[in-house]
Amino acid sequence: MTDGPHANQPIEHAGADLEDASAAMILVHGRGARARGMLGLANEIGRDDVAYVAPQAQRGTWYPNAFLAALEANQPHLDSALSLLDDVVESVTSGENGAMPLERTILLGFSQGGCLATEYAARNADRYGGVVALSGGLIGPEGTPREYDGSMDGTPVFVGCGDQDQHIPVDRVEETARVFTDLEADVEKRIYEGVGHTVLEDELEYVRELVADVAE
Repeated sequence: MTDGPHANQPIEHAGADLEDASAAMILVHGRGARARGMLGLANEIGRDDVAYVAPQAQRGTWYPNAFLAALEANQPHLDSALSLLDDVVESVTSGENGAMPLERTILLGFSQGGCLATEYAARNADRYGGVVALSGGLIGPEGTPREYDGSMDGTPVFVGCGDQDQHIPVDRVEETARVFTDLEADVEKRIYEGVGHTVLEDELEYVRELVADVAE
């Protein structure tokens, strides 16, 4: 159960009911954004048989400082955010309103949400339907030990980012890809030349194809 800053935060839903869905997608918003805004991706994906679930951060922010800051500088918000994400995953995969297998559950985040999603997945390595980081990467300063246990067991993991992104260094995207490769994920890394902090159609097309594979 989540405590700390993100306790009792609302969870937004769209798409199919969980008990009727072919797949589930947990959408993690960026800094200063809203969960409901992330549900707009449902329209981009174009699948009405997917259950979309989007948690809301307190005051729109998962943790106060940059994701490259010392881990302690983002506490207690970071641990609270990871706990909330764990609660959402648990509710999707073993909830009262139906249970979606983890291997048909996709975790997707943008920006700060992409950082949170990758950090959560690395700390909770397992066979997910997929993990997608749009302009995001693992959390912590340079040199942070990446001592994660377990195996992603072939989970498709996508990390995409522009090389002109003012928030996410390319080095961190590459490190994130290496870590997930070491965790036995099937990693797709795409660095887009001349692109800033945004989501591209090429990334959305990858997500559509991932959803189609998971929802078969």
